[in-house]
Amino acid sequence: KSTFSNSTAKSYAIALYELSKESSELKKVEVEIKSLNKLLNDSLDFKETMMSPTVPKEQKKNVVFEIAKQNNFSKIVENFLGYVAVKNRLFFLSKIIESFLNLVSINKGELKVKLISSKKLSDEEQEKIKSELSENFKSMLNINYEYNPDLIGGLIIQVGSVMIDTSIKTKLKKLEKNMLEA
Repeated sequence: KSTFSNSTAKSYAIALYELSKESSELKKVEVEIKSLNKLLNDSLDFKETMMSPTVPKEQKKNVVFEIAKQNNFSKIVENFLGYVAVKNRLFFLSKIIESFLNLVSINKGELKVKLISSKKLSDEEQEKIKSELSENFKSMLNINYEYNPDLIGGLIIQVGSVMIDTSIKTKLKKLEKNMLEA
């Protein structure tokens, strides 16, 4: 299922990837894009400004340039954000970032892992889980971590098509289903 927004985001992501690779700044650009992604996820004001059709593109462009300046982003990222702003595609920014990070991950040979926990995990706990999974899957991993207190207890780990669900919420649902069928 490729929608217009997905194919457009992929095109921009590929362009950024190629530019970064050609100038040998891929690692730096990856770090900066992850930082931008964190800002996009953490700052509701920033996200709303980028997504809002009522905010003029010139104002959006000024915002991204200011963010690039404050975070000392490379010229590649700064120019890329400016280009996306001029083309009035900043509402795709989240998808562009996701596509870019997927592209980087695939080209590194990393497996994508989704980790959801019922309690907030420290960086050390996440690293421990990552290292144990790396041993089991014999590959580098790219972990996407989420905190979800609705799980009540336990973890959900998904590596590709393999899912390990030890959450109490799922166990309770299975128990409820078994009781209803009896």
